[in-house]
Amino acid sequence: MNDMTTTKPGPQAGNPFARAALPSHVSAGTVAIEAERAIAEAQGKLVIAKRFPRDQALAYQRVMEACSRTGLAEEAMYAFPRAGQTVTGPSIRLAEELARCWGNIDYGIRELSRKPGESEMEAYAWDLETNTVTSQKFTVKHVRDTRSGRQDLTDERDIYEIGANMGARRLRARLLAILPPDLVESAVSRCRATLQGNVEVPLADRVRAVVDAFAGLGVSAQLLERYLRKPLAEVLPEELADLRAVYKSIKDGTAKAAEFFSQPEPAADATTEQDKPAGQRRPRALAAVAAAAPKDPPPPQHVPVDRPDEQAAAQGEPTTADDGGDF
Repeated sequence: MNDMTTTKPGPQAGNPFARAALPSHVSAGTVAIEAERAIAEAQGKLVIAKRFPRDQALAYQRVMEACSRTGLAEEAMYAFPRAGQTVTGPSIRLAEELARCWGNIDYGIRELSRKPGESEMEAYAWDLETNTVTSQKFTVKHVRDTRSGRQDLTDERDIYEIGANMGARRLRARLLAILPPDLVESAVSRCRATLQGNVEVPLADRVRAVVDAFAGLGVSAQLLERYLRKPLAEVLPEELADLRAVYKSIKDGTAKAAEFFSQPEPAADATTEQDKPAGQRRPRALAAVAAAAPKDPPPPQHVPVDRPDEQAAAQGEPTTADDGGDF
């Protein structure tokens, strides 16, 4: 009886399309089961989406109702400075709510791999009815930029938070790419109208609440007035909505307060006082009063004239012709 030897099929030498061998610590059976499960799950999603298609009119009504709530409207916009201007747009919270109301959309963030110092991630959005998929792969460095320099992250929670923060921005872009643009614009307009039309709370109280919220971030009322270029008493409801977007961006870490609100530059008189010796400097308040005081009028200009009556007229005195009499 001849002995038979069995050899496992392996990748052919020089074949770039051959499947690479799995590492020794990975179970081939587990990989096959997970692959079959992923295929079945994707097919099930497509079948359910085709069987229960979305009602666009009902979905639009759900979006308008959701954007009429103050809680969502306050979180619906973000803002960040760029090239001397403030760029605003729908936030990730609004994008997620639109995807929920629109229906039949699969979206999320995946961590594809991790190695020391960085993670490879993917953000995706999949319209199951139209079978339209948009995805973006990106690399997240395990570092945090601080004022003292770059700081390496080793704690698992810090790594998760920076990955979720970076992934949320990409996920927002993927959702906005899959959703109808007119639906997004209508949702943004309704959120702004919700913030402007909250007549239950007086506008002065809403302004005071915004000022108190910014004070918690180290932004004073004077800086807010410089940003708006008007007193806070003259703020309009739409400008108050823009301030809410700026506050949310600063609070979420998307932007820094110094990027929106710059400190006032020192006046020219204050600079002159600083140049003086310490014993000759005036207090800042006195220097400001002196700068605001009216200047002395210039001395009268001497006009050379030949006749006495013309000289009197040049000095503002009445002449003999005005008096109608003689000397």
